Amino acid sequence: MRTRLKTALLGTGFVGRVHLENLRRIGQVDVTALGTADPDQAHKLAAEFGIGRVETDYRRILEDREIDAVHICTPNSFHAAIASDALLAGKHVLCEKPLATSAEAARQLVALAAEKKLRNCTCHNLRFYPLVQQMRRMRESGELGEILVVQGTYSQDWLFLDTDWNWRLDSKENGPSRTMADIGSHWCDMAEHVTGLRITSLCADLQTFHKMRKQPKSPIETFAGKLLTAEDYHEVPIDTEDFGAMVFRMGDRTRGGFTASQVSAGRKNRLNLEVYGSKAGVAWDGERPNELWIGKRNAPNQTLLKDPSLLEPQARCYADLPGGHAEGYADTFKQVFRRFYQSIEDPGAEPEYPQFADGLRQLTVVESELESSRTHAWVEVPKS
Repeated sequence: MRTRLKTALLGTGFVGRVHLENLRRIGQVDVTALGTADPDQAHKLAAEFGIGRVETDYRRILEDREIDAVHICTPNSFHAAIASDALLAGKHVLCEKPLATSAEAARQLVALAAEKKLRNCTCHNLRFYPLVQQMRRMRESGELGEILVVQGTYSQDWLFLDTDWNWRLDSKENGPSRTMADIGSHWCDMAEHVTGLRITSLCADLQTFHKMRKQPKSPIETFAGKLLTAEDYHEVPIDTEDFGAMVFRMGDRTRGGFTASQVSAGRKNRLNLEVYGSKAGVAWDGERPNELWIGKRNAPNQTLLKDPSLLEPQARCYADLPGGHAEGYADTFKQVFRRFYQSIEDPGAEPEYPQFADGLRQLTVVESELESSRTHAWVEVPKS
């Protein structure tokens, strides 16, 4: 019997490399193949990571019975088809978000994964920061009281200039929503995960500031556009949003609001989540991920620095390093992957990671945001 699992990575861009680096950290998994439409990039990565196989047609990888699972890190428009093919081939699937470019396509994947009885994960990795888990456990233990207000932002500046370019700007590759699907979905997933509540209705307003952008005639990697000089561009129209704002209800009593932006100068990757209950409030900032603000009405406020010995017992296992040793973005992937592969090894284990159903959930929210902005009206979010 094999003692190690074998996996394949499909897609070798920015996040594909992040997956590769963190798959090496979990111990029991070997990456045995790369699938990509860019063989030059794939061969470079394969040589760097000691991977012996590169395929330009991912279906050849799916035919390999030795491969247990696949990671889908391609542009969004390919997610649903590849995930479906992988499930039909008997592979466990970990897919980058969004799971698909429509809720209906995601719904079909949820049903197929259940039919095939295969492990499935949508990589909403940002809920795996140790102090995000601490917020969740504080809510579960009653320290926050009844949740009254949920608010925050996810702000970036990597598409601030009209010369900034990435494949996500092309709706044919990315899908009908960009900012709200790409980063807003992370915020909504975290808000629902921490509070244990669901967004039941919303009112959204989306805006595209750069109606035209200057696309470089040669390919560039994610986040690399600001390093280029504007020498050889052509102008293309943009039909996805640079910014979104939303107010929402979580049931009868809880209320909230947030903004998502990819054009906020100086904000590199600020996911800010604030949760206020009837007893206390908590706030977390993704640009300062090892600090948690805890607010009280009639007592001094606190800043909790990440230290496993000070966390709630059920949050402690999300922090691998002792107090004073920072854990960040890459560590969230490690935590997701560890739990995903442990669940493959133990068929009876309850999944401790976001599944395809969670990916469907956030696509349902995104489609409600698009409808609300289009109709200038409140929209009820369907139960998914």
